[in-house]
Amino acid sequence: MKVLVTGATGQLGYDVMNELKKRGHTGVGTNTKEMDITDAEKVEQVITAAGVEAVIHCAAYTAVDAAEDNEELCRKVNVIGTENIAKVCKVNNLKMMYISTDYVFDGQGERPWEPEDERHPLNVYGQSKYEGELAVETNVEKYFIVRISWVFGLNGKNFVKTMLNLGKTKDEISVVNDQTGSPTYTYDLARLLVDMIETECYGRYHATNEGLCTWYEFACEIFRQSGIDIKVNPVTSDKFPAKAKRPFNSRMNKDKLNKNGFVHLPGWQDALKRYLAEL
Repeated sequence: MKVLVTGATGQLGYDVMNELKKRGHTGVGTNTKEMDITDAEKVEQVITAAGVEAVIHCAAYTAVDAAEDNEELCRKVNVIGTENIAKVCKVNNLKMMYISTDYVFDGQGERPWEPEDERHPLNVYGQSKYEGELAVETNVEKYFIVRISWVFGLNGKNFVKTMLNLGKTKDEISVVNDQTGSPTYTYDLARLLVDMIETECYGRYHATNEGLCTWYEFACEIFRQSGIDIKVNPVTSDKFPAKAKRPFNSRMNKDKLNKNGFVHLPGWQDALKRYLAEL
């Protein structure tokens, strides 16, 4: 199978490209230089010329706080860009996989979010990803919408790398303990995404590593596994005021994976262990 991957040099796109290659598929990787997704003509030209059967759309504007001040740019990338890709997939009858986020929900309560739950985003970034989902659902027949959260991988910045850097310079830090979710290792996620794109089990899915934690518990485990001696203080979110509201509840129900014959990702502690070994 020949698959075009947007955001191919990002955290997730990088691992998706590697996984496609391992399986004997041809991955056509693009970033802004090869294909500016906000340019409809360019998108049509590149995807059509590539002669692919599917598109895995990993590219996105993900600066959550900056999005509050740059709403136009955020929407241009996450909504218009996604719509441009979706329209080309529709015309060429291609499979499209859109990588979305738990931020499409309001983050309240403690019940895990279901794939078909109503979407009520908390912030500009979440709203743009929600509208991106709508663009896919409206235009594409053969679509996968895969919502992920708390992502870490070899490429780019992430929470694990931030904690490891703090561990080198600090004796004591504070981390929020009232937001709950599931960390997701891009290496594990990429394998699942390629499993999915090989099928015709379309629809909305949730995909994270198994198990739950707060950011505080995640940080403690990072330091424990790394052998870093540092004091970590649990605090509430109001101690770290941010421009964009954050969800307190990022729990996501992944039962739909089983129902469609996909294997759940390993536990997040195991994923972290393998990631730290790679680093």
